[in-house]
Amino acid sequence: MNTTTLKRSSANDNYVLSAGYFARRNALDWLFAVLVLVGGLYAFVSYQSHMDVYEKGILLGTIPSAIAMGWFWRPLRALMLVVTLGSLAGIWAYQGDLARAEQVFWLKYFLSSQSAILWMSVLFFMGTVFYWLGMMTGRGEGGRSASFELLGSRIVWSAIVMALIGTMVRWYEGYLIGPDVGHIPVSNLYEVFVLFCWMTAAFYLYFEAQYNTRALGAFVMLVVSAAVGFLLWYTVVREAHEIQPLVPALKSWWMKLHVPANFIGYGMFALAAMVSLAYLIKQQASETRWYKLTPLWLLGVVICFVPIVFRKAPAAEGGSNYWLGYLLVSGLIAGGILLGRQRLAERLPSFEVLDDVMYKAIAVGFAFFTIATVLGALWAAEAWGGYWSWDPKETWALIVWLNYAAWLHMRLMKGLRGTVAAWWALVGLAVTTFAFLGVNMFLSGLHSYGEL
Repeated sequence: MNTTTLKRSSANDNYVLSAGYFARRNALDWLFAVLVLVGGLYAFVSYQSHMDVYEKGILLGTIPSAIAMGWFWRPLRALMLVVTLGSLAGIWAYQGDLARAEQVFWLKYFLSSQSAILWMSVLFFMGTVFYWLGMMTGRGEGGRSASFELLGSRIVWSAIVMALIGTMVRWYEGYLIGPDVGHIPVSNLYEVFVLFCWMTAAFYLYFEAQYNTRALGAFVMLVVSAAVGFLLWYTVVREAHEIQPLVPALKSWWMKLHVPANFIGYGMFALAAMVSLAYLIKQQASETRWYKLTPLWLLGVVICFVPIVFRKAPAAEGGSNYWLGYLLVSGLIAGGILLGRQRLAERLPSFEVLDDVMYKAIAVGFAFFTIATVLGALWAAEAWGGYWSWDPKETWALIVWLNYAAWLHMRLMKGLRGTVAAWWALVGLAVTTFAFLGVNMFLSGLHSYGEL
């Protein structure tokens, strides 16, 4: 295999040899690859009797995918290692007995799925707070701003670790309840909200590293914290954390591909919307006419407490005080953003960086959402006998796809930039949110896994 390429040197117009992809790998890269390969093959040998041919293919395909991701972005190696060790520690602590979740200290307070996900929630809230402390602290005050933002970033990494440990241990807990109950935890609203939170945060951390700025964390983590707030309400009021058997339509290997791809799309669209909000705040920093700022104020409130519109009879369920507090906090955040917009604008990256992150997030989200839509059609053909039935969920997924397809077309063909692009991305988040939650709340259809 040829492992070198020719690269033109702009200094002297000569061509120089550039090491190929595999030739650039160092010893740690190959050690990581060996560890992933050994772990993947061990799982295949140990559990292949419980998998069909498609699931075996997914597992084998995961091995090179995990290696490629670890080579592409090295922080993922440490993440995979810590999550693997934490998950194995939780599984080992159970020793095949689900009752140990309330008897063993480490399970009860850290490693059971519910404990780990609660830690995820607390850590995401804390990370959001520290990002905002960094944004609102002056640059010249002993480096406190950078320290707060760095701490926020580290805390968000910890939250992702706990989310993934909770997800892996929950997968095992399902099989402890019963072989017919266990399933990959991406089947209902509770589980996919956990998926949305850590995926959105992980993609943000990648952009944070790529652009060498932590200033966007304060904005992106708002939508993650909003999702966490909804998740906590959904857990306490609806007891949604209970592991339930799959409905017949979800007993398919397609779910393992369709749902994660779908939520990469959702997460990236949400990330792009929060970056667009930062763009508009920076743009309106010097605006003094409050009536001109009213749309931004209203938008900030809507983004922070959008899950409220999807509740059912909160007073009857004991959730009214929770949502009242949620609304109060959301209003304070939105008001604080507007009052401190000039300081925020100074800390935010340039318009070019904001625009580029917005574009790349939507492009990646659109690619995965397209894959998820195609996979969903194939799954529908297997489950319901037809690729497309104009079910409300399918119809709104198509609307989401068309919205972002039009955004990308205008960007690439017409040079869409600036204010219009930012507002369009925000409208896209509203459309996506309705497709994700509103359809299950207000419209009846075949997709019942996410009912509220």
